[in-house]
Amino acid sequence: MTLFFRLGILFLLLSACDQKTDKHSTDTAENQIKHASGLAIYNYDGYSLVKVSNPWPGATQDYHYILKEKSGTIPDSLSQYQIVNIPIKTIVVTSTTHVPSLEMLSVENSLIGFPQMEYISSERVRNRIEGGHVREIGNNQNLNTEVIIDIEPDVIIGYGIDNNNAALDNLEKSGLMVLLNGDWNEQTPLGKAEWIKFFGALYGLQDQADAIFSKIESDYSAALSLAGKVSVKPTVMAGAIYENQWYLPQGNSWGAQIIAQAGGDYLWSQTSGTGSLSLPFEKVLETANQADFWIGPAQFTSLKEMADSNSHYTQFKAFQDKNVYSFSTKKGKTGGVIYYELAPNRPDLVLKDMIKILHPELLPDYQLYFFEKLQ
Repeated sequence: MTLFFRLGILFLLLSACDQKTDKHSTDTAENQIKHASGLAIYNYDGYSLVKVSNPWPGATQDYHYILKEKSGTIPDSLSQYQIVNIPIKTIVVTSTTHVPSLEMLSVENSLIGFPQMEYISSERVRNRIEGGHVREIGNNQNLNTEVIIDIEPDVIIGYGIDNNNAALDNLEKSGLMVLLNGDWNEQTPLGKAEWIKFFGALYGLQDQADAIFSKIESDYSAALSLAGKVSVKPTVMAGAIYENQWYLPQGNSWGAQIIAQAGGDYLWSQTSGTGSLSLPFEKVLETANQADFWIGPAQFTSLKEMADSNSHYTQFKAFQDKNVYSFSTKKGKTGGVIYYELAPNRPDLVLKDMIKILHPELLPDYQLYFFEKLQ
């Protein structure tokens, strides 16, 4: 056997070993995500592979991010993906729904930029804003790239309503690390909440994120079991009029699911879709004039405000019986609605609120967290 032949055999064996190692490193780990359909996390020795799929409705591309620990070695088969060195130290997020994850993981001090900061309700983050530690970066469709480049965050967490966000594209072209977050596009309550694990992975705090989510999941499941005991389901209407049309949640939406899980009969539960229905007032009155409860009447914060805005609201039995509940009364220091920021991260509290409203006897000592009965 010639030396060249032996070297050739050795080369093939080494290549086969390398390929086997690469394949093993990407195929043998277990996905750490149970409920979120658009997120997967695979842990390996020295790094994690994060896959984000369906970050907006109809998305056809998956996004892969490699989270590399200091001593980690990335296989050649994964080298084409974005590599993020973890734990990260500084971050820019672009949705208020990202803020609670930072706060629950006690890493809110790493936040150095946010668009339209007045919408943030978190007291701890508002203190940082008032202390000048968080920079204003414009709005999501027109991010101030100069400011973001100046503050140099380790990562920017973006989201999109479609595959057209020139601001994020420009930041990537400037050499900044942009990661997509699809929490808003999840269709189940626990699916939304599980995205805390995305942030846990970035900060090297996966164990803490797992523990936080497990407690939320456990409390949610306990509330779900409690509501499963009810035999009578009160009827529920929702929404309000905007520009001569009544907008309310579709039957497969997050809000409609919560009502059903809390033992309520949502009057549009048979409609398909996860967004909003747009209906004429007459249709809503025909369906819901005798509804027992009215939950989520848009931005209104009192019955008088509702009646002054449109006298037709007074025609509903739920209004006459003063069984109207809203989350719009509870706001942060600068006017941001707490529900919009925190509710997707805490479905356990939303479900308990809904049970307390519809079946108060099941939770006699519980105080409403997000909702309030309008006076």
